[in-house]
Amino acid sequence: MNFVINWISDNYIEIFGTVAGIVYVFLEIRQNIWLWPVGIVTSAVYIYIFFTGKLYADMSLQVYYLIISIAGWYWWVKGAWRRAQGTGYRGQVAANKARDKYLEGAVQNDQIDEELPSLEDPLAIGSYREGVGTVDRKTSVFLIMIFILLFFTMWLVLDKITDSPVPGWDSFITALSIIATWMLARKFIEHWYLWLIVNAAAMILFLSRGLYPTTALYAVYFIMSFLGLKEWKKTLPHEGARPHPPAPSPAGRRGDV
Repeated sequence: MNFVINWISDNYIEIFGTVAGIVYVFLEIRQNIWLWPVGIVTSAVYIYIFFTGKLYADMSLQVYYLIISIAGWYWWVKGAWRRAQGTGYRGQVAANKARDKYLEGAVQNDQIDEELPSLEDPLAIGSYREGVGTVDRKTSVFLIMIFILLFFTMWLVLDKITDSPVPGWDSFITALSIIATWMLARKFIEHWYLWLIVNAAAMILFLSRGLYPTTALYAVYFIMSFLGLKEWKKTLPHEGARPHPPAPSPAGRRGDV
């Protein structure tokens, strides 16, 4: 019993990050906007964890998560995911303006699309089951090029400048996670496939570094990625619906809203 208590007291920060991370993925599956503030907290915790574990690329990744979480929060609040589907882009812009007026109390509930969430449930705000899209070929090629550039650049930096014991693994996970998180912020369903790869690789890496709670976290992530993919597929627009307009680069350039 004392061993368990001592272990918890020595690893309480990592345990907290693990719990927050599970909550984050649950909200991600639900397409709930509260995933972004939870993600900010989780990233702050793991900046410390990965720094002490000498996983410098993963630590830098958490800084990126902080930035992209703010951007994703903005995009989702502004309705950037409610793009041209069915009624066309102009119709979606009108729907977004109507929603904003509703949130401001300027119009009555019966004047708004009945699919908008109730304000009585704070967790319902932002849980729109619309706007899930797929990546077009041009964007896919661009993302692959960005991944290759990030991977080799980070590998070189970690190998030559830091004392990282696993520069290749660390760089691979970090580079692919950057792409996947940006795709999540833009609501592209393919980000779940990337998370499956990232989570499998991360389990091996963190287990080798003795980060057992974090290894368990990524095992949960791996399972939940399958669930997330299944749930998001249910909300894909019908065949023939217009795809997302051209998306901004992962560097964070503001998209059309």
